[in-house]
Amino acid sequence: MIEIIKADGRAEGERIDAMRARAAQVGAGIQRAVSAVMEDVKARGYEAVKEYSLRFDGTEPYELSQADLTAACDRCPKDLIAALEHAAANIRDYNEKLLVKSREWTSPDGGVVGRVVRGLTRVGVYVPGGTAAYPSSVLMNAVPAKVAGVEEIVMVTPPTENLSDAVLAAAKIAGVDRCIAVGGAQAVAALTYGAGFIPKVDKLVGPGNAYVAAAKRLAYGELDIDMVAGPSEVLVIADGTADPRFVAADLLSQAEHDKLASAVLLTDDLELARAVDAEIVRQTGYLSRSEIMEASLRDFGCAIVCETLDDCAALANEIAPEHLEIVTNHPRALLPQVKNAGAVFLGSWSPEPLGDYLAGPDHVLPTSGTARFFSPLSVDSFLKSMSVIQYDRASLAPIRDQIITLAESEKLTAHANSIRVRFEEEGV
Repeated sequence: MIEIIKADGRAEGERIDAMRARAAQVGAGIQRAVSAVMEDVKARGYEAVKEYSLRFDGTEPYELSQADLTAACDRCPKDLIAALEHAAANIRDYNEKLLVKSREWTSPDGGVVGRVVRGLTRVGVYVPGGTAAYPSSVLMNAVPAKVAGVEEIVMVTPPTENLSDAVLAAAKIAGVDRCIAVGGAQAVAALTYGAGFIPKVDKLVGPGNAYVAAAKRLAYGELDIDMVAGPSEVLVIADGTADPRFVAADLLSQAEHDKLASAVLLTDDLELARAVDAEIVRQTGYLSRSEIMEASLRDFGCAIVCETLDDCAALANEIAPEHLEIVTNHPRALLPQVKNAGAVFLGSWSPEPLGDYLAGPDHVLPTSGTARFFSPLSVDSFLKSMSVIQYDRASLAPIRDQIITLAESEKLTAHANSIRVRFEEEGV
């Protein structure tokens, strides 16, 4: 069951505050432990990485070959490979259409200005191990990097007893260049500072547990990261035309991630809220992760009944959800009001799992309200740019005095001199 709340300016605010609190900062104990690992690897390099790997995973790091990845592909069911290849093709197509190019033009002063766009040199992709094997995340992280022109993609994953064939197959399909079996904070540290055969990277992306998330926070600045993701969340705006079976199924699809996941319905129709609640009870009865879903919905799920759909949109912007579904009679009509969301799904036939796996846009999205200022992972995340300026004497001469004036106003006489000296008579 989910709690049904009538919006009154207070009750819904309390629920939103509870949702935000669940994504509180990592505990001090984890922070201290991870900080020690990071400093140790920085000081001792691969020896420290090996020691932590042996302690936590029972084996030292090792590298898999491309032949290993190919063999994993061969062991996977053909329908899984077909689905992974289809997903990769859609992700590639989406990002190729977003890819920005280098560009130059003539400025109003007559000089040439522009921007050179380059892919990053080396990117690390962290992939969780154990029971959390997500080949879709490999594609979502690696394919956009490949489209960006990243020179080398290094995937790391914990050296579990049986590495996931699906994850390794996804790495092959995505074009991962190197795959190294190393995990935890020591993997993040190795990619941050470089350690033996594990190279230093320019950016690290991919999900992980609390220790990996804490290590990524500490690594930021030495390298770039995608984001520090919080618990999963979905928000559905629905009116009386929505099918309660569909809405309930979509809420449950997010609630099954973990007990901290958040699934919220915003509606202007009390009867729909009640029908969705009944469907949640019915569908939970035959789904495998019912205990997790029930805890998630009990603690962080609800249905909020607002006066109008406009009120629903305003509340959704305040929540700034990771996933926002609009399941109304005219879903696109509400889209102009949406300011803050990681990904928006329009209509009854665009469920959130479509975005998780196959549509093409990335499923690495801002959580915990950070969609107010963060964007989804995409090809843009793996690009950097350099500005280009080229003037000749004729184009610099008319503006020299203005540059000198600005420089002298800031008491930077050498700046002014750099311009003035170019126009002095030779030998004077």
